[in-house]
Amino acid sequence: MESVLAPVARSHHYSPLLARSVNLHKVLDTLVNNLEGMAYRCLPDVHWTMRFVSQGCHKLTGYQALELIDNQAVSWERITHPNDRIRVRAEILAAAAAGQRFTVHYAIQTRSGAIRRVKEQGVMVVDEGGQQVLEGFIEDVTEGFLTLEALAHAEARYRQIFEHAREGIFQTSQEGRYLSANPALARLYGYASADELIADLADIDRRLYVQPQRRERFQKLMATHGEVRNFESEVYRRDGSTIWISENARSVRDGYGAFICFEGTVQDITERRSQREQLERQANYDGLTGLANRNLLRDRIGPAIAHAERMGHFLAVVFIDLDHFKLINDSLGHDAGDQLLVEIAHRMRNCVRASDTVSRHSGDEFVLLLNEHFRANSVISHLQRVLKQINQPVSLLGREFQVGASMGVALYPQDGEDAQSLLKHADVAMYAAKERGRNNFQFFTPELNKVADERLNLATAMRVGLEQNEFTVAYQPKVDQHRRIIGVEALARWHSSSIGMVGPDRFIPIAEDTGLIGELTDVILRQAFAAAALWEGPQAAKLVIAVNLSARLFLADDLVLRVAALVRASGLPPERVELEITEGVFLDDSARAISVLNAFKAQGFRVAMDDFGTGYSSLSYLRHLPLDTVKIDRSLIIDIESDADVAMIARSMVGLCQNLRKTVVAEGVENQAQFDVLRGQGCNEFQGYLLAKPMANTAFCQLLDQGGGFIRAPIPPKPNR
Repeated sequence: MESVLAPVARSHHYSPLLARSVNLHKVLDTLVNNLEGMAYRCLPDVHWTMRFVSQGCHKLTGYQALELIDNQAVSWERITHPNDRIRVRAEILAAAAAGQRFTVHYAIQTRSGAIRRVKEQGVMVVDEGGQQVLEGFIEDVTEGFLTLEALAHAEARYRQIFEHAREGIFQTSQEGRYLSANPALARLYGYASADELIADLADIDRRLYVQPQRRERFQKLMATHGEVRNFESEVYRRDGSTIWISENARSVRDGYGAFICFEGTVQDITERRSQREQLERQANYDGLTGLANRNLLRDRIGPAIAHAERMGHFLAVVFIDLDHFKLINDSLGHDAGDQLLVEIAHRMRNCVRASDTVSRHSGDEFVLLLNEHFRANSVISHLQRVLKQINQPVSLLGREFQVGASMGVALYPQDGEDAQSLLKHADVAMYAAKERGRNNFQFFTPELNKVADERLNLATAMRVGLEQNEFTVAYQPKVDQHRRIIGVEALARWHSSSIGMVGPDRFIPIAEDTGLIGELTDVILRQAFAAAALWEGPQAAKLVIAVNLSARLFLADDLVLRVAALVRASGLPPERVELEITEGVFLDDSARAISVLNAFKAQGFRVAMDDFGTGYSSLSYLRHLPLDTVKIDRSLIIDIESDADVAMIARSMVGLCQNLRKTVVAEGVENQAQFDVLRGQGCNEFQGYLLAKPMANTAFCQLLDQGGGFIRAPIPPKPNR
C-alpha cells in the first residue's frame, strides 16, 4: 500500500534521524488506515485519478486501495453517483479556484451496487513534485442522512396533517398568544388564514373566551395536570358570533423541564352541545310549559336545603293545585286546557325571583321553591302575590275564565329536613287548603296558619274599612322647651266593625304588602289637612302638622303631585306640613328618594327623618339629605335620666344635629326627668306621654283653647306627713 508520505530509501545503514523518520511514517500509516472513512490524494482530472487512498477505502466502497490507485480497476468518477457527478465537480473546483476548503455531500455506488451517502472534505495543495493535487477525507454518512431524511418525511407528513386536518391545531404562549395555528383553526374562528388569526388574536384571555377567567382556568388545569381533556368553552368568532369548542392540550417542555408552549387541538362542538342541551331539557323541563319538571325539582331541593341551612333562612316548598281545572279541560277541550296551563305557568314564573324555582309536577299541579325568606310574613306576602296573579281572568276561546289555586306550604327546617318530607307535608297542606274552600294557601304548621289567616282577615277587613270610612286620625302635640305647642303629629287609627281596635303596628305592614298603603295614606292626609286648616287660636296659624309617608309610596311617580293636591284642596299652606320619612326610603333607590324629597322641598313642605338612630343612620344622610327635622327615637331616650351612657349618646346626637342646623325632636318622653335632661342638652322639641297622648281632633282643639297654647307641667303630689 502506498503511503501518504514520500517513500523512504531502504538501506541497511541509516542514521538515528532516519530511524525516527521511519517510525513516524509507521505511526501516520497506522492512524490514517484505522480511520472510519477514506483518506486520499487525487488529481483534479476528469477521472479524479487517485494517487493514494487509505485502507478505509474497502469498507467504504468494497474496492481495495490498489484497485482505485491510478484507476486500475475503477475511477472515483465512476464510483460517484451519476446524478451527483456534475454538481460535485463544480463545487470542488470552485472551492479550489478560490483557495478554500470544500465540503460536499453526494451518493456513491459500491462494488455490490449499494447506494451510500458520503461526506467529502478536502483542499487543493501542491505535492512534493510541484503538481496540484486534492487531499481530503471521505466518510460514510448514510445512517445520519437516512435519519434526516426520515425526519424530513415525518415533518412533511406532519405538515400535511397540520395543513389539512379537520380539527384546529395550535401552539400558544403562556401569556396567551398564538405561536402557530393551522388553517382549520383559522376557519373555525372565522379568519381567512392562520397568519391572519395569529396577527389579530393576540390576547386569548380577553378576545377569545366568552366567560371571564376561562383562560385562567385552562392554565390552572395545565399547572396541576400538565394537560386538559375535553375542556369546553364558549368562544367568540371574528364576526362576534359565538360557538362552543372542546380543547385537548398539553404543556410542552424541553429536556430541562423549562416551559416551551401549550399545544393541542380544538373541535367545534356547538351542534353536539345543542343536542346535549336539548336532551337535558327534555329530561329536566316540561315540554308544554317550559318549567322545571319533577326530576329537576328534586335535584334543586337538595342544594336549596343546604343553602338555607348555611344562611339560616326559610326555604318554602309550595304545592299548588289549580281549582276547577278539570271542568275547564273537559268542557273546552285539551287545547284550551294546555293554553290555561301555559298562561298560569307564565304568571307564576313572573312572580318569583331568579333564585326560586317553578316546576310543573304533573297535570295541573305545580311546585314552587321559594328561597331566602328570613320571616314567615315575607313568605305569606309572596304567596299572596302569586295567588293574586293566578286569580286574574284568562281568555280561552273568546271567553274569560277566572281560576283559583289551592296552595300548601311546608317550610324548612321546621316542617321537614329533606325533599321527600317537605314535598309530602306541602301536599298535605294543599289538601287542607282545598278543605278550607279552595283559592287559598295553608301552612303545614298550625301556628303559621293562624298568622296567615289573621293577615288574610285583616287585609279583607282593611278593604271594607277603607270603603266604610273606618280609619280616623289621632293627634299628638309637640312642644318646645317652654311646653308651648308648636306642632302635632297625625297618626292613623282603625276601629274595625268586624274586628275591633287594630293597632298601626298590625295594619300598616299589611297595607304595605297588599298595596293598600296608597289609599290609606290619602284617607289620613285628607282628614289631617282638613282638620289643621280649621284650627283656631293665637298659635293655630303657625302649628306644623307632621304626617308619615311609607317607603312604599316612593315607588309611585305621582307621589309629590298627589300630596300637593291634597294640601291645596284643604287650603293649608305647604309650609305648615312636615312629611316624616324613615331610613327605609333610601335602601332601594336613594337617588330617586332624594329627588322626591327635593321636589317636596320645592313645593314648600318641611321634611323630617323619623326614628333616627334605629336603622342605617349615617352622617352622610344628615349632611346630604334635604332634612329640616331629625326625630330621635324613643329607644334612645329610655333611662336617659339614670344611665350615663344613654345620656352621652343622646347628647352627642343632639349636638351633631344642631351643628348641621337641623331641628331636633325627642320622641317618647314619658317623665319629667327625661324632659329636663333633654332640655338641658339643647333638644328643640318634645313629644310623648308626659306631655300628651294621641287624641281626637275635638280634644286637641279643647287643649289649644284651655291651655292657651301651652301644656302645663303636672303639679307634683304633696308628700305625706
